[in-house]
Amino acid sequence: MTAQDHHDHDHEHGEEGSALPEIALRVKALESILVEKGYVDPAALDLLIETYETKIGPRNGAWVVAKAWADPAYRDRLRADAGAAIAEFGFVGRQGEHMVAVENTPDTHNLVVCTLCSCYPWPVLGLPPVWYKSAPYRSRAVIDPRGVLADFGVALPETTRIRVWDSTAETRYLVIPMRPAGTEGWDEDALADLVTRDSMIGAGQAREPEAAR
Repeated sequence: MTAQDHHDHDHEHGEEGSALPEIALRVKALESILVEKGYVDPAALDLLIETYETKIGPRNGAWVVAKAWADPAYRDRLRADAGAAIAEFGFVGRQGEHMVAVENTPDTHNLVVCTLCSCYPWPVLGLPPVWYKSAPYRSRAVIDPRGVLADFGVALPETTRIRVWDSTAETRYLVIPMRPAGTEGWDEDALADLVTRDSMIGAGQAREPEAAR
């Protein structure tokens, strides 16, 4: 059986037929207008994007997950108070104030969505991908999470429960993917290389050890 748990929002959503390229085009058009009017410095914008993509990006979350895999005590702290545990790495700031960590198991797979807009934990995952902000993903993740996961190439046993978490301005989620088999004895650096952005959203799984060699 597939179970879905989500929080309700009393907000209107975008058109379900919106395509991903259309969103990207809108963002690009808005950026062009702001630059043209002198409201945005292109160099500063590029620096901001680079910072979130390379420094305040998914690699931060990968370190957190790797630590949780390697250190049961840290994993317990992360599950009990994700904000405090993540802050141990110095990963704090806007969009990461109220964090909850949910752990995938053979019985339960967690998937994160923001049905309202694109609430996302920037300090540990960087900027949200375009698909995360799209209307099709925001609606289908709640209605048909198994189908969404299949679109991402994630095939789960029918007995695996899928739990959907609705990220909000108050609470954001980090998925702890299952640790791949065959990584016993690996150090945290090596483990972090197996953690992908999508696996920390629940739309993917950690890389297999062979992929990192």
